[in-house]
Amino acid sequence: MNIEQQNGQSQMFQPEIITFGETMALMMPTGSKGIEYSPQFQGLFGGAESNVAIGVARLGHRVGWFSRLGKDPFGRMILKKIRGEGVDVSRAELTTEAPTGLMLREVVSGKTSVYYYRKGSAASTLRPEHLDEEYIKQAQYLHVTGITPALSDSCRETAKEAIRLARKNGVKVCFDPNLRLKLWTIEEARGVLLELAQEADYFLPGLDELKLLYQTESFDEIVARLSELRAVSIVKGGDDETYIVENGKVSSVPYFKAEQVVDTVGAGDGFCAGFFVGLLKGYSYYESVRLGNLIGCMVVQTEGDWEGIPTWEQVEAFLNNVKHVER
Repeated sequence: MNIEQQNGQSQMFQPEIITFGETMALMMPTGSKGIEYSPQFQGLFGGAESNVAIGVARLGHRVGWFSRLGKDPFGRMILKKIRGEGVDVSRAELTTEAPTGLMLREVVSGKTSVYYYRKGSAASTLRPEHLDEEYIKQAQYLHVTGITPALSDSCRETAKEAIRLARKNGVKVCFDPNLRLKLWTIEEARGVLLELAQEADYFLPGLDELKLLYQTESFDEIVARLSELRAVSIVKGGDDETYIVENGKVSSVPYFKAEQVVDTVGAGDGFCAGFFVGLLKGYSYYESVRLGNLIGCMVVQTEGDWEGIPTWEQVEAFLNNVKHVER
């Protein structure tokens, strides 16, 4: 597909949500062996933003994702599979400038370990000039994570510029800090992430992240800091609930109980996808968070970053069954 065809396709598609960021090839040993002892590996992929995009698409809404990938087998595989999930990738680019990032993951005795090979990756070369304002302005929401600004100085400027373009064009900004201390120190991250939170309409941190960012264990102090933001804050990671902080008031939405927890990776991204779809459907914040909680619950019952995200038909079937049991 040439650039003109891609542009025409995206104009017709008109994503409701747009997101961007690094997606890496993922290699996992088959079975329960560690990496150094396994002769066989599964070839998968994962990235916080593309996980969210796939979730939104599976739940029946229009979504676009873009990044830079290496013009290599991993990059081509990732692009094909994300497109195959119904996500618009017309602004994603395969480049010879740098390779696709890679991560290895193992689960040994119930403990998950991840090893990244992403320094100097294609995604880390994202620059503000790679942004397409006409594409961004089509959307209702722009979803940004704190992983992107951690990758490089140019990625940091790209994230800031994307938010600026969104706000300029009346596109709501959703920001998930996704704090990754393997990419930068908390001292490096704190100022950048809190600055981006100031620009968001929806702030989606985890409670543990907030304790590090605000340097406090006090929930009341955290709420006070969140109340200074213009954003509605959705705080994941409570003991049994997700919190909504709006205009200084706190409400909570209980979790759904998982029958079994197989893999917690991707649960937060599934939550974000469910929350966004709730907003797109006109749900209240409570109902949107409840949907996010449900999607997160369903994701942890399947291995993989995004493979367990359900379709909307599966969500409806689950909720109908819950209503039947409650009767």
